[in-house]
Amino acid sequence: MDLFESLENNNKQIPLAELMRPKSLDEYLGQTNVINENSPFLKLLKAKRLFSFILWGPPGCGKTTLARLCANYHGAYFLELSAVNSGVKEIKEAAQKAKEKLREGSKTIIFIDEIHRFSKTQQDALLPYIETGLFYFIGSTTENPSFHTVPALISRAQVIMLNKIDKESLKKIVKKGFDYLCNQYGEKKFNDDAIELIVNLSHGDARYCLNATENGYFASDNEIKKETLEELLQKSSIRYSIDSHYDYASAFQKSLRGSDKNAAIYYLAKMLISGEDPRFIARRLIVVASEDVGNADFRALLIAQAALGAVEHLGMPEARIVLAQAVEFIANAKKSNRAIMAIDNAIKDIKDGLDYLPPMHLRDAHYKSAQKYGFGKGYVYTHDNPDYKQQFMPDEIKERKYFNY
Repeated sequence: MDLFESLENNNKQIPLAELMRPKSLDEYLGQTNVINENSPFLKLLKAKRLFSFILWGPPGCGKTTLARLCANYHGAYFLELSAVNSGVKEIKEAAQKAKEKLREGSKTIIFIDEIHRFSKTQQDALLPYIETGLFYFIGSTTENPSFHTVPALISRAQVIMLNKIDKESLKKIVKKGFDYLCNQYGEKKFNDDAIELIVNLSHGDARYCLNATENGYFASDNEIKKETLEELLQKSSIRYSIDSHYDYASAFQKSLRGSDKNAAIYYLAKMLISGEDPRFIARRLIVVASEDVGNADFRALLIAQAALGAVEHLGMPEARIVLAQAVEFIANAKKSNRAIMAIDNAIKDIKDGLDYLPPMHLRDAHYKSAQKYGFGKGYVYTHDNPDYKQQFMPDEIKERKYFNY
């Protein structure tokens, strides 16, 4: 280490979130779905079997920490890159370093933060090295790998989904960080309401909790109070990514289908305050009104269509009222999926080969030579003889039914 690097390190203010990173898997909190005695992930780790994987989860859930702990557990050389400022050049340099470490008897783990920011070309550059085992790859991402990672990379790297950290684990993390500050800088009190506020605003983000705790500690005299934190933190930020767009739209539709108006209005609110286009939401209502309510209550489709028109004329914020009105009606309406089932079954039949011409008596007979072919012969005009039973289905599937009532 040279003089300048030494001075830089001495002057550096390391954030509490970095200081509080767990040093062992026993200290790692909040991911019991992955770190538990029965999890395949932990069993592979304990068996000293290295493998490549992608950690997918929200910010501050412990992705980078888990990657570092895995490397420590294996005693592997750990090289950390960020997709924000790295590319193919850095990957090649990392591969060269991995070769040197192999000669020294060490395996290498390359950790790439925010792997979703890598282009297809950059992601492809990893493949030959992973394939040959030159290094093992750990990626982290807040975005769904199915949408943002090339299939070839997913086939070589197991995707492990991490959750938001639960509230009880966050409280432990906050208290641990607070105890550290007290030991370093002097005792203070930490109001329970203040801890609750930090945890509630964090959205399961441990980094946010520790940053808020650190700022609250130094902004307070003898006690960290809720009022101080409210002024510091202002308000909770709303997280809504491209994946959220699909996830919330899906939850919204399924809640309407399940007649849960409270869940539907909650997801409506989430989408609206996150900046979702209200016209998109109105179109989802039209889909549900037709697909899930159908003719059990034909008014649902009329209301959904009216809601779309009103949203286009009004815009936000007034559009929220129209959408809420339509949500309540559609959620409460009787449900029937007969129409969608009927059309989808008919489409499937035709695609599967049940593709037949109409019976001769139903074919177009308005032109002169049609009679010569027998088209329209025997057709009975229904209004003249409403009781007459004639065949409308093709001969080959005349007994087939798509509406079973």
